Amino acid sequence: MTTTYKISEISALTGLSISTLRYYEDLELLKPQRNTNNYRVFTDDDLRWIEFISRAKATGMTLTKIVEYSKLREQGEHTIIQRISLLIEQERILLTQKEEIENHIKFLQNKKHHYYDLLEKRNSEN
Repeated sequence: MTTTYKISEISALTGLSISTLRYYEDLELLKPQRNTNNYRVFTDDDLRWIEFISRAKATGMTLTKIVEYSKLREQGEHTIIQRISLLIEQERILLTQKEEIENHIKFLQNKKHHYYDLLEKRNSEN
């Protein structure tokens, strides 16, 4: 038997607000089934997909790109190359950001060392 979840349960499990989940549904990122009372019913597959969306967003991937990825995913395995391309593009963005952050850290470290040298010089003169 498949485990199913209400939207409130998915919200609690993922940390995403109900309004965010509904927004994702409006964007067609999520397509939960509906029960006889027309309530949204989510599955473990939906939960895994939401986790992917959250991780992709955490990498800085835009919702536009995630929607594009989602549409490719729905088209099946013949879109794997295009999906890989989207992931490579995001990876390049992150690597550029990493390099920028490393440069900022080097700047701060150099500045600290400059001040440490000044303090050492001052202390040796006293």
